[in-house]
Amino acid sequence: MIRIAITPKKIKGSVQVPPSKSLAHRAIICASLARGKSIIRNIEYSKDIEATISAMKELGTMIFQYDDYLEIDGTTTFFRNNCEIDCCESGSTLRFIVPISIVCEANVHFKGEGRLGKRPLDVYYHIFDQQNISYLYRENVLDLYIRGQLQGGEFEIPGDVSSQFISGLLFALPLMDQDSKIIITSPLQSKGYIDLTIQMLNQYGIEIIHHDYQEFIIRGRQQYQPCDYSVEADFSQAAFYLVAGALGNDVAMKGLNLETKQGDKEAVQILEKMGCCLTPVDDGHQMYPGILTATTIDGSQCPDIIPVIALACAMSRGVSHIVNIERLRIKECDRLKATVEVINQLGGIAKEEKDSMIIEGVSSLHGGMVSSYNDHRMAMMEAIASTVCEDVVVIDQKECVQKSYPSFWEHFESLGGVYDEFDMGD
Repeated sequence: MIRIAITPKKIKGSVQVPPSKSLAHRAIICASLARGKSIIRNIEYSKDIEATISAMKELGTMIFQYDDYLEIDGTTTFFRNNCEIDCCESGSTLRFIVPISIVCEANVHFKGEGRLGKRPLDVYYHIFDQQNISYLYRENVLDLYIRGQLQGGEFEIPGDVSSQFISGLLFALPLMDQDSKIIITSPLQSKGYIDLTIQMLNQYGIEIIHHDYQEFIIRGRQQYQPCDYSVEADFSQAAFYLVAGALGNDVAMKGLNLETKQGDKEAVQILEKMGCCLTPVDDGHQMYPGILTATTIDGSQCPDIIPVIALACAMSRGVSHIVNIERLRIKECDRLKATVEVINQLGGIAKEEKDSMIIEGVSSLHGGMVSSYNDHRMAMMEAIASTVCEDVVVIDQKECVQKSYPSFWEHFESLGGVYDEFDMGD
């Protein structure tokens, strides 16, 4: 375990925003379900993406990895019917691949690490019960055995647990013999992620019809078509640099697609509402600071950016409310609790409620020792917080950023960030 001590300093320069992890997961899966060769360009091999690559290989897909692109041939996908899939800590891998793994009759064992076993899978268990699919699992540990074959039909799915269940079914159901319908039984959160799934399915030749996101109509016996695809930049990672700009740092972001369907682009609208301005510059786009003003934010559609957006709220004038964020509690850590703790430990004023946080703005943070909670988004938020602290910020488990953004610390240093490392052993 590596602990780092970051010297408070503004960062400056330009950075290539890494490719979207959300889109990369989806592209790898779609290419793996297409018979023929696809190319996926602009790939970064985070731990989560490696987990999805490994999962599809285990199902029989031929995947060849190069420095920044993949060659994928799905001709042999589903040729294996006894599989052990290690999802590591990737919730997307787990929830996307579960229904895909039983498109054909199969025996599958899913395992994972960290808090992944605490993430609910009841939506799938209910489907298994309805379809007489055998399964066995342990509480609070990802150790799931499934035996059977998924069938098409009608599925009632809650919209406020995780959109990943809906996406997982949208990947699998076009391959069924029967037509299918997904009915959403509660308000749909993270709608932007469903948009990304449908966009990627369309890219690979699959048609999904929806009625205002309340019903999804999926025709059976469709065929995925191979294609050449390049992954666009990730707004959930750009959010760290957007907030850095809002806090007075001078960071240009390269590669942003402002026409994206990524829900995390909401970071731009939130910061502009608080008084900042995103402006085109020679190296891409830059968020210029204004007088940060407190606001109310609905985090239901963009949960991944909330920790770093909360940092902006901590440095604004007035009292901000971030609401509808109870789902943050079932991420890599309890991000609602962790974000409040870190803001307070650094010298801010924040209060945790059941599904919201209240943040009173301050003029500066004093720094101190904080935990990353072994959570990539917490560690990166804390690094950006160091740029507005008066004293050193000490963070444990530096390596946790490997989950989504392996080059983060390299980019942070390239922008002038300064830190010392201490190897704490295992």
